[in-house]
Amino acid sequence: MIYRPMYVDKIMVYVDSPFVKILTGVRRCGKSTILKMIIGELKKKGVPEHRIVSYRFDSMEYGDMTAKEMFTELKSRLSPDGKTYLFLDEVQEIKHWEKAVNSIASDYDVDIYVTGSNSRMMSSEIETYLTGRYISFRIFTLSFTEYLSFKKEYTEIGKPREELIEYIRLGGFPATHLQHYTDDEVYTIVRDIYNSTIFSDIVRRNQMRKVDLLERIVKFAFDNVGRTFSAKSISDYLKSERRSIDNETVYSYLEKLESAYILHRCSRFDVQGKELLKTQEKFYLADTALRYSVLGYTQTSIAAMLENVVYLELLRRGYTVTIGKTSDGEIDFIATRQSEKLYVQVTKEIKSAETEKREYERLLGIHDNYPKYVLMADDFAGGNYEGIKTMHIADFLLNKDF
Repeated sequence: MIYRPMYVDKIMVYVDSPFVKILTGVRRCGKSTILKMIIGELKKKGVPEHRIVSYRFDSMEYGDMTAKEMFTELKSRLSPDGKTYLFLDEVQEIKHWEKAVNSIASDYDVDIYVTGSNSRMMSSEIETYLTGRYISFRIFTLSFTEYLSFKKEYTEIGKPREELIEYIRLGGFPATHLQHYTDDEVYTIVRDIYNSTIFSDIVRRNQMRKVDLLERIVKFAFDNVGRTFSAKSISDYLKSERRSIDNETVYSYLEKLESAYILHRCSRFDVQGKELLKTQEKFYLADTALRYSVLGYTQTSIAAMLENVVYLELLRRGYTVTIGKTSDGEIDFIATRQSEKLYVQVTKEIKSAETEKREYERLLGIHDNYPKYVLMADDFAGGNYEGIKTMHIADFLLNKDF
């Protein structure tokens, strides 16, 4: 079990606080393992074993459990001689779990940690029953820094810039980096994660019948990472394949993919008008390996996947990320975090003076003092251009100062 301080340290700050700690994220991103790490930290602090209680609610043992039965079960495990630490894994499998958790949290001396793999964890019912009483933590697949830490446990690692290519191709699901696997073995594991998410968290949960349409929408979204598109463009594409579907249904399918954390929606922000735009969003993947496990590996997808890993890294570090719309084009990412802001352009390489002019001019047109970056996968990346910092993408991902 390889330690993930990025999450454990953040969560440990809230130990013994009255808040329910909710960990969410795509399947197999490491939520359950992080719970085990927190349990290990509690034991180091002297919490006795009998006051630490764990459940995995995706087990068949709890297949028909009701919220009331859940409450009774949890109540029966509470310690009579001090605070009980409750760890409730995949808790969304219990319908109305939030009622049981709210009752236990309100009436007993407990500290509660829960995980879940779909957006029911953030539903209006949680707001109703746990308003002001929970803190959520989004867990992602391995960052580039974590990927290097995992990999060096079972093999020698090369220079970061060389390893970035492997990271893009193999992704960051922790299960694929516990030992050496071939590319085919990695994609087999990731396809299993993808299939279980699609069929358990989306098809079965929503009783969907047109599975083939869902899969076509998935493939369209995976093939268009980093490009703006709308429900209409997907609908038109499907009609060209003689599959009829209305825009509203397309939106519904995209929302379900977001709910399962397979896709992340990135809205556009009008830099001049200072407002979010409601059309032509971009979608990014929870992990780059999802694309390659479903569509196969292609060199032509590298630029989009580089953009994807930068987007995810900004989210990991707590930024809210949008696409910047300017009068003459787009800025790849505007990242804000409280009073901080970053502007980021991502490109595989700059091959011509025209490309260089395009990447830098859009940033030079923004007249404020926030940091601006042009990120590349070019070995010659580095330096400053009129205050804009040029960095290799690997160096940016490993940089702790943003």
